[in-house]
Amino acid sequence: MIPNILSIAGSDPSGGAGIQADIKTISANGGYAMAVITALTAQNTQGVTGVQMVAPDFVTAQIAAIRADIRVDAVKIGMLGDAGIIGAVVAGLSGLDAPIVLDPVMVAKSGDRLLQTAAVAALRAALPMATVVTPNLPEAADLLDLPEAMTRTDMEDQARALLALGPPAVLLKGGHLGGDDCPDLLASAEELVWLPGVRVARPMAQAAHCPRRWRHIWALD
Repeated sequence: MIPNILSIAGSDPSGGAGIQADIKTISANGGYAMAVITALTAQNTQGVTGVQMVAPDFVTAQIAAIRADIRVDAVKIGMLGDAGIIGAVVAGLSGLDAPIVLDPVMVAKSGDRLLQTAAVAALRAALPMATVVTPNLPEAADLLDLPEAMTRTDMEDQARALLALGPPAVLLKGGHLGGDDCPDLLASAEELVWLPGVRVARPMAQAAHCPRRWRHIWALD
């Protein structure tokens, strides 16, 4: 049976992130991709030049249309943008018996903010709905109102603090750590598991990133 995966996120017209990247990833891994769009962005590999949020009631309508007709086996949540949309998504997914991956998209790689500062508290309150939360280090710091983690010990402390906010699991992404290594940390109440990653140069942009070691992250249960 092909799994039906719902992505709830913003649109990236350049195809490198958001709904477009989620659809590619879900399809490449053998799933049937569905999409609820929370925002339209004007962006490319250099930055974000414009954002148009979708009205919360229309986000609700998109989710309701899917749930009324199609089985949802898992959900991946990305950019939510503001408190109204966060509330619409929480309400729209209420009662759904499926794993939910929440990627707290707050700031684009270019540095452009994608979540209103006033909405951080609403996103923090929504964390218990997720099966796993997958912040990078700046996002974790923003959620916790703490300085950004600089060491593995900092990452362990912040992962535990995020667990205390309600999600059963946290995947804390270490790409912003300094040095040659950028490990991720998968944390639950039972254990902390380090996922090693080695920093490599990205040929096109001469930037740095860490290759990830997992697939089907939305299927965690």
